[in-house]
Amino acid sequence: MSYNEMIESGEVRPPYAMLSDWVASMPAEMRQMKQAEAEALFRRIGITFAVYGEGGDPDRLIPFDMVPRVFMQSEWRKLERGIKQRARALNAFLRDVYSRGEIVRAGRIPARLVYENAAYEKAVVGFVPPRGVFSHIVGIDIVRTGRDDFYVLEDNCRTPSGVSYMLENREIMMRMFPGLFRNNRIEPVDQYPELLRRTLASVAPAKCEGAPTIVILTPGHFNSAYYEHSFLANLMGVELVEGSDLFVDGGFVYMRTTQGPKRVDVIYRRIDDPFLDPLCFRKDSMLGVPGLMDVYRSGGVSIASAPGAGVADDKAIYTFVPEMIRFYLGEEPLLQNVQTWTLWKDDDYKYVMANLKDLVVKEVHGSGGYGMLIGPKATKEEIAKFAELIKANPSNYIAQPTLALSTSPTFVAEGIAPRHVDLRPYCLCGDRVELVPGGLTRVALREGSLVVNSSQGGGVKDTWVLTE
Repeated sequence: MSYNEMIESGEVRPPYAMLSDWVASMPAEMRQMKQAEAEALFRRIGITFAVYGEGGDPDRLIPFDMVPRVFMQSEWRKLERGIKQRARALNAFLRDVYSRGEIVRAGRIPARLVYENAAYEKAVVGFVPPRGVFSHIVGIDIVRTGRDDFYVLEDNCRTPSGVSYMLENREIMMRMFPGLFRNNRIEPVDQYPELLRRTLASVAPAKCEGAPTIVILTPGHFNSAYYEHSFLANLMGVELVEGSDLFVDGGFVYMRTTQGPKRVDVIYRRIDDPFLDPLCFRKDSMLGVPGLMDVYRSGGVSIASAPGAGVADDKAIYTFVPEMIRFYLGEEPLLQNVQTWTLWKDDDYKYVMANLKDLVVKEVHGSGGYGMLIGPKATKEEIAKFAELIKANPSNYIAQPTLALSTSPTFVAEGIAPRHVDLRPYCLCGDRVELVPGGLTRVALREGSLVVNSSQGGGVKDTWVLTE
């Protein structure tokens, strides 16, 4: 039985008391009108996403649910402490494995999972970025299974997306229902762009002269998250650039402008490692900047997040994050992992293969809800087909129990109903570790579905943290 975040023991929980009355008093005609208004606002603003490999118009509106998800301040404080602890440990791990590798030497993590990992970049071995920060924006995906039971489902240390939805969800809710915000004390999230800008400025290279020049590097308007790239650049007051807008000269990176070349100090990159520099990684890349990695390694520019940060969010490495916290911080984890079976271990492999119908199996490098099997929802044929994939390469998979994800009240055609949700807060790491009180709540709009990804039919909703 899934934990209902609104109703407990037949009673409305305190954080949802005001919303319960609001939902009950809203006529169906009003709800439909407001839903249409929200969709019109999303379309007017241009909040869309793309699903690669599918025909038709690649720009879609992400489904938006008008019922916010609500956390009490005490719940948020618990989450915040655990998120910050995890972000610190992940960065400590990255500093370590690109230098002496003490955690590997100590036998806490198998060497092959680190050094043979596709995301481990030998090009940055021995280099320490400013302030020792490799992952500057850490997206921690969190699920809830009970009143006080929160678990980390996965870590995102490279370029976690979705923060634009967090900000726009709030903006649209405030525009459509100002009375809700007058009658509830809700923590703001609109300071995120300024916090991100300050975080990036704090990791400017030592060779930076004066106030650092920050840019956001995008693959271009065909990218599925291009709206977010341009949205953040606008709110932060920085330039949005493509690889062709930048060039290397004399040990520095410059941006082409109408006033002539301008030196760039910090690049918030939204392109993957292999495409950053054709002289270092993929030679056929048209998205990156030739010579960028030489400048980076010589301390002429900072890249956020750092090349090679992806080795920390691999799903196989995920199983060792609690050990990282103990090893580097000398603390016990405040947020627990979901129980995970690693299929390169014989005992785990045998258990998983015997229980596929009851488990969730994921590709180690998979994302977006793809490359996974949800056993209880799969047919016998689908399970048999996936079993063959596992047999061919067991090390490519992990397995987890099918969690009874918590539900949040959600508007559906018939009125309101519980739907499964998760949460992605965004932790910023620079000269300090901080995050805004809230995050992106993703909701599985299909009844009974556990997949919240927008590419798999999920939607989004505003996330409230109540002040005390």
